[in-house]
Amino acid sequence: MGREEQIEEREVLDSIFPDEITDINETSFRIAIEPDIPHETGVEDAETPTLLLTVTYPPSYPDEPPLLDISMPPSAPKPLHLDLTLDRAPLLSSLAPTITENLGMAMVFTLVTTLQEEIENLIRDRIAAVQKAKDREAEEAEAKENAKFHGERVTRESFLAWREKFQAEIAAREEDEERARKEGESRARGAKKEDKLTGRELWEKGMVGKEAEEEDLATMEEGMEGMKVG
Repeated sequence: MGREEQIEEREVLDSIFPDEITDINETSFRIAIEPDIPHETGVEDAETPTLLLTVTYPPSYPDEPPLLDISMPPSAPKPLHLDLTLDRAPLLSSLAPTITENLGMAMVFTLVTTLQEEIENLIRDRIAAVQKAKDREAEEAEAKENAKFHGERVTRESFLAWREKFQAEIAAREEDEERARKEGESRARGAKKEDKLTGRELWEKGMVGKEAEEEDLATMEEGMEGMKVG
């Protein structure tokens, strides 16, 4: 009874997957699966990966599960966002609920459909994770760029430090202005004192010239001559 159901299912699969199914022997075959994934993978001209589901009927199938394996076609390039070395076991395990639900019935078509969905979801999740990381990097770069224009964020500590520095600068400027004012007053007092110097002080400082001295001498001689004549 089991073998008859296997042959019948195999004929149905031939009509559903005419180009994708390949016989290995009477009880084993492979079905090529091409996941329907977004083209926004981050790499131009990225090829859609093809995976092979190998199905082997045990004698009592469908009353017992088929033997399954997942592989890549020979010489196929490694697909983006998928690594069968790591993903084979989880993908096969994801088929366990479907197998349990369909024991006693032909289930290969359902298994192919379920596996294709699992692969698509896995790839989409990884594409989304890559895009999320790129978005986060872009946001961080934008935040750094905006920080150049908005300056450093003001905190209580930074404000207190700025105020202390500002008050110190004001005090230093006022001290300089007071010193300059006192120096100006001192120079003014010195100039005023020089204006009140006596004749002797002016002469000692060299502020009275030779001509003034000669004029004084001539005046003295004239006075002496006047005294002689009288």
